[in-house]
Amino acid sequence: MNLRDLRYLLALAEHGHFGRAAEACGISQPTLSVQLRKLEEQLGVTLFERTSKTAAPTAACERLIGHVRVAVAEADAILAVARDLRDPLAGRFRLGIIPTLAPYLLPLVFAPLRAALPALEVEPWEDQTTALLDRLRAHGLDAALLATEVDGPDLASQALFAEPFLAALPPEHPLAGCPMVAEADLAQDILVLADGHCLREQALAACGQSGALGGALGGTLRSASLSTLLNMVAAGYGTTLIPGLAAGAAQDAGIVLRPLAARAGRVVRIAWRTSFPRRAAVEAVGEVIATRLRGFTAGAAAGAV
Repeated sequence: MNLRDLRYLLALAEHGHFGRAAEACGISQPTLSVQLRKLEEQLGVTLFERTSKTAAPTAACERLIGHVRVAVAEADAILAVARDLRDPLAGRFRLGIIPTLAPYLLPLVFAPLRAALPALEVEPWEDQTTALLDRLRAHGLDAALLATEVDGPDLASQALFAEPFLAALPPEHPLAGCPMVAEADLAQDILVLADGHCLREQALAACGQSGALGGALGGTLRSASLSTLLNMVAAGYGTTLIPGLAAGAAQDAGIVLRPLAARAGRVVRIAWRTSFPRRAAVEAVGEVIATRLRGFTAGAAAGAV
């Protein structure tokens, strides 16, 4: 039994006619008939009830055909994977991305990625840093966009672009009239994301905070999303730090943005397994993103004044 004969079986079951099935397979009708006879002899069952014009699957064929479809599909999958491995810039590419980056970066880079790498099917997966690293190590992702360094010899990373933080203030806040804001001045009423978000720790570190928070909410808000923080700031419940790519969303919410005196920020990196065989795909995706963001975040910081 070989894969070719299984394909012939599926073709005849689909078309119900030797001539049309042979044409679909690109062979002669006698060849198709002979090969299917050999398959029937090998299996020891009759697969088709033949007439001068038609070929109808027998009960035995109906019982077997589901397994045949699975076998052919798996064989095709093996060929597709091998083809992708021959061309690292083709096929599926599973890209993790942290939640404070995904909504703002993906709309900017998806079209350039498709234009530069048309055969690469980029599939984004949004999650927190720890979950992305676990999934990357478990081979559930091919690469991940992070804002922290990676640890361990099994992972590597490359910096793509630097993203400045901006002070996000309610319009009536005393600091809103300043051309620039010192990070420490935000410590009294800063709102931060929940535990698990790298931006939380980065924002607290930039403001010289390590735990206790002030503000109108008494330090009780632990938002799971940056959009919630922005809405709370717009409503006057405190201040926060936002990454530069989120400047547009903040301004749409009526928030005042100011650059930071100490130029605090983060570096966005692409991480991958050191054993990953398609390193060329990682480098190509990273290059497209870095090129698209070149100068963009610096412009966002300047536009906040």
